[in-house]
Amino acid sequence: MSFSPNPPIVCNLPRVTIIGAGRVGSTLAQRIAEKNLADVVLLDIIEGMPQGLALDLMEARGIELHNRQIIGTNNYADTSGSEIVVITAGLPRRPGMSRDDLLKTNAKIVVEAAKNAIAHSPNAIFIVVTNPLDVMTYLAWQATGLPRDRIMGMAGVLDSARLETFIALELGVLPADVKAMVLGSHGDLMVPLPRYATVNGIPVTELLDVATIARLAERTRNGGAEIVELMQTGGAFFAPASATSVMVESILLNQSRLLPVAAYLQGEYGLEDLVIGVPCRLGCGGIESILELNLSEGEREALKISAAAVRSSIERSQEILAATN
Repeated sequence: MSFSPNPPIVCNLPRVTIIGAGRVGSTLAQRIAEKNLADVVLLDIIEGMPQGLALDLMEARGIELHNRQIIGTNNYADTSGSEIVVITAGLPRRPGMSRDDLLKTNAKIVVEAAKNAIAHSPNAIFIVVTNPLDVMTYLAWQATGLPRDRIMGMAGVLDSARLETFIALELGVLPADVKAMVLGSHGDLMVPLPRYATVNGIPVTELLDVATIARLAERTRNGGAEIVELMQTGGAFFAPASATSVMVESILLNQSRLLPVAAYLQGEYGLEDLVIGVPCRLGCGGIESILELNLSEGEREALKISAAAVRSSIERSQEILAATN
């Protein structure tokens, strides 16, 4: 018996490009493919690495029961026509290193990646994962010239997931029943909002005392550093990849999910011309809308302090880039 397949039919399947094939990027590629969301292009400057990772992921397709294409490349031309571009490229955090320590090197990497990617996928939506995240998202927005609804940073989804995890561990409940919201910068000055945290609809403020909530909020602020200190050789990647895949899924499937992401603000929360984490609805056009929560005086002040730190880092990044041009 012989098998003569028909000529392949070319379909316009969604494509997601991931720039940076490190732990976050490669894990994200796996998440997207195995969720059957899109074909994936994995790009890195290291020759052979993205190609090898892509082949490894392709060889698992029959086991994981999906038929998504995963391409590894060192050439931006192969990213052409992507619906979403995710930038994870850059140096990871190391023990004792703050996110701001990464500013000088990662600023140049992200700007170059954004410019190259937008040249081949002018209609793409961009998600930035590289740290320091709020600043890198701002720089990518500047470099691409995109409207603010088509560029965002992955921050609040991860930070909120960490707070949800710590609440679930403290109470011994199912993590899926816990919902939380964290705003502000992706760093030590992030703003967890216990008033908006619930367990199956019950406010967490009715289940935990003030001191315990404060302790869990502080652990959330240091969530990334805690993992860096434990691992010694790198930072978190499983949870960041999962958080990013949630954003990709909401955009590709037009789910209009309300998620905290780093967005460019134009007056919302009294803030202008900076990127910071706020609740947004994500759909096929990117950021459909920004929700302004009714914050208490203390929460609003904490958000302003967080924003001031981001603005200072943006100004430093501009000086760094101007000095290197």
